[in-house]
Amino acid sequence: MMPKDEKQDFSHEGAADTSQQMPHSHHDIPSAHKSDDKSPAQACSSCDSAAHGTEHVGACSGEDATVAAAIAAGEKAAREDIKADFDKLKKEHDELSGQLEDLQDTLDAKSKEAAAANQKFMRLQADWDNYRRRTAQERLDEQARAAEKLVLSLLPVIDDMERAANHAASLDNKDDNFTQFLDGISQVHDKMLAILAKEGVEVIDPAGKAFDPLIHQAVGRQENKDAYADTVADVYQKGYRMGGKVIRNAMVTVTFGGPARPADTQDDATSSDSASEQA
Repeated sequence: MMPKDEKQDFSHEGAADTSQQMPHSHHDIPSAHKSDDKSPAQACSSCDSAAHGTEHVGACSGEDATVAAAIAAGEKAAREDIKADFDKLKKEHDELSGQLEDLQDTLDAKSKEAAAANQKFMRLQADWDNYRRRTAQERLDEQARAAEKLVLSLLPVIDDMERAANHAASLDNKDDNFTQFLDGISQVHDKMLAILAKEGVEVIDPAGKAFDPLIHQAVGRQENKDAYADTVADVYQKGYRMGGKVIRNAMVTVTFGGPARPADTQDDATSSDSASEQA
């Protein structure tokens, strides 16, 4: 099969040869054919042909315009589709952003509520701990007051036993039965003091010690130039401590007229009384 250009050239050569063989008479060739032979050949850029007639070139140009219009329409449609997809994605993005902001606001609000609830719980827990400690201390104080009240009610009995024992010991006429009876009273007295000691009760017997107005109650004065001034001479009634608290002061007489007590001796006596009070 020959190329198109060669085919066209060959047809032209054949036409030339035929024209040489045909008589040159205008009667033999129609006028229309004469005008076609005289029209120049044109090149078509669409189909890359070397020479075509005017009708072929116009047809090719129309096809180019149709193709260009189709391409332009396709590009326009593609741009519209892309824009529609972009607008749809942007709308979805805005909706999701709004939902995210709403969720963030809800989360912040819940976080604040949780923090407030936690603070409230901590305050309630602190109040409960304070209440529990306070009620426990109140129960201990009530128990201590009840025990203190019981001890205070027993102290006069102990005082009477001590007075009876001291008076019986000062008598001259004592037989064996009386001595045994006195010993029995002394044993009962000692047992009672031992029981009270287990409950934290301590006897205050300050005879010969420096007078302390915090734990001693002076009921009289006694002149004695041989003893330091403000020294406890006699104890009329012993004092008692319970749990480090003085529940009854000792009733004493205090000396005067003697030399002043040295500071170190007074400090030692005060320290000894304070230590025994804490014990």
